[in-house]
Amino acid sequence: MISRIDLRGSLPGDLRDVLPRAELDVEAALEKVRPICEEVRHRGAAAVRELTARFDGVDIESARVPAEAITRALAELDPAVRAALEESIRRARLVHRDQRRTDTTTQVVPGGTVTERWVPVDRVGLYVPGGRAVYPSSVVMNVVPAQEAGVASLAVASPAQKEFGGLPHPTILAACALLGVDEVYAVGGAQAVAMFAYGTEECRPATMVTGPGNIWVAAAKRLLKGRIGIDSEAGPTEIAILADETADPAHVAADLISQAEHDVIAAAVLVTTSPELADAVEKELPGQVAATRHSERITEALAGRQSGIVLVSDVEDGLKVVDAYAAEHLEIQTADAAAVAARVRNAGAIFIGPYAPVSLGDYMAGSNHVLPTGGCACHSSGLSVQTFLRGIHVVDYSREALAGAAPYVCALADAEDLPAHGAAVRARFDWEVPA
Repeated sequence: MISRIDLRGSLPGDLRDVLPRAELDVEAALEKVRPICEEVRHRGAAAVRELTARFDGVDIESARVPAEAITRALAELDPAVRAALEESIRRARLVHRDQRRTDTTTQVVPGGTVTERWVPVDRVGLYVPGGRAVYPSSVVMNVVPAQEAGVASLAVASPAQKEFGGLPHPTILAACALLGVDEVYAVGGAQAVAMFAYGTEECRPATMVTGPGNIWVAAAKRLLKGRIGIDSEAGPTEIAILADETADPAHVAADLISQAEHDVIAAAVLVTTSPELADAVEKELPGQVAATRHSERITEALAGRQSGIVLVSDVEDGLKVVDAYAAEHLEIQTADAAAVAARVRNAGAIFIGPYAPVSLGDYMAGSNHVLPTGGCACHSSGLSVQTFLRGIHVVDYSREALAGAAPYVCALADAEDLPAHGAAVRARFDWEVPA
């Protein structure tokens, strides 16, 4: 059901070449999404409606979801789901509120200060996927940090669903209602990203678009980056587990399955020092998979080239492997798990010990589940309040402070052969700045 890679002994020079990883050819998808984005750019709302009919099989009169549909979705929401969403929102707000930045003023010299001022982007388009599953949790994960950052204008887009009369899934709409978001569009895929980038008669353009999605969403983000800010190009979800002989194989198997449930190209990787644990996990998988609703999808994901069990000599080598892999989600199930986790450098989110499964982070830990994939955790972070803020340096110098800096400015300007830079300083004084 799942392959093995034996790296005991000496590790290869470039671990990334031998570790399991899903292939996602965003470049190839670019040429398919380019005409879609151009249609939206030139034909606006009419193009959005036609593309929704083509890709989602739904004819919509307007992409904007009526306010009464959002209100009705909340009224009809299962009370248990409502309570869970409310608690998820509460916990996410606690964590993301503490991420707020404060302005900082530094006195560089007497009379000369630099202030770093944090300013939220003006308007954000938040994308919530549809398709194999419904993701109200992604509404929470996108909206809460944007709100806590102080973004003034938020709009959510989620694919139109034929079975719900051309509206997004009602649980998505109910989550929007709980968060006070009343601007929602029944639009999915590349056309949603283009709608936020270019605007239409129904939707004002946004400054930024965030949220996970399929390869078409990732390709549209890449294509339109610059026209609009993006958080990341999300790829297939992935879990890596670093475990030793102390781990419970039933827990490990369940956690691998939980992420394989997302998609046939989802990645599930176990890195372990224990061949006995590897054997026990392999024995656990078939029974647990057979008992799940989406067993066919999970089986394909676990058997794919993106998933596997990696054997290593010791935890030290295991850390090197997981750092090279740079997982979206990384669980540490070893002895002294907290100390091992503290040594990890590359991961979107780290889950410590037997009672912090990735599923907790997906819904209720308070952390954000919109995380870097495809190894991007070595240079990128997950969604946070910081995603929606821009740091602006405000420079305030008196005449005296500028006079003190003038000789240095002029010396560096001359060294770079940019004499007009120095002249701009000299023009403020009726004396010649020494060379």
